[in-house]
Amino acid sequence: RTPSRALSARLPRARIVAATELAPELDVAAAPGLLQRDRYVASNQFAVRVGSEAKFEARWANRKSRLATLQGFRYFNLMRRVSLDDSELDAADDEPGYVSLTIWETKEDFNTWRTGDAFKEAHGGTSIGAFLSAMVSSLRVLKGAPRPVFFDGLMQLSTVPTTLPETKGGWRVVEADGTNKLPAEAFVACNRFAVLPGMEAQFEKRWSSRESKLDDLDGFISFSMLRRDFGNKG
Repeated sequence: RTPSRALSARLPRARIVAATELAPELDVAAAPGLLQRDRYVASNQFAVRVGSEAKFEARWANRKSRLATLQGFRYFNLMRRVSLDDSELDAADDEPGYVSLTIWETKEDFNTWRTGDAFKEAHGGTSIGAFLSAMVSSLRVLKGAPRPVFFDGLMQLSTVPTTLPETKGGWRVVEADGTNKLPAEAFVACNRFAVLPGMEAQFEKRWSSRESKLDDLDGFISFSMLRRDFGNKG
């Protein structure tokens, strides 16, 4: 348990609709007094126009990307926000309807990808025409630009997958028709914490020293604590 004086929490939930994973490694970079970083996580938050959700998912499923072939790549998933009881979400809610997460072995690996040709190819930047086409398509399905947010991944805990999803050229093979939403592959529960300045190390210590049998539970796949990287503005 953590005292309300030290932090506040909100609990959005999502379903993973596309994911791929490679073997884990460690990145030990960390600020003094804080936990060492296991991964570097790049995320984008998307507000999708009502009725365009299936089209948005199909754009991800049918895009060209060689992400899984790149140095330092570990995992990608696209999360679609849902309610706990599967009721309809409030369309006026300011929470993003979708979040993409790309997990890297190190921050340096992420920066290499972001400044390289693979990033341009995946984001329609191979030519002016391709870039403009991608922009027009985005305007049709999104309510505003994506919001990038970056994190240090801490205390990574996961089960060993028995199989890996099919990929082609470094991207998932997923059937998407743009009419029907993709089936969920996992259920994700998230807590968000606002920690008081100066209490970050204490907060992390509480998490790292707690007793948990999470990995013994049926259906458990993965846990990670994400610490915001405020130095990376996207």
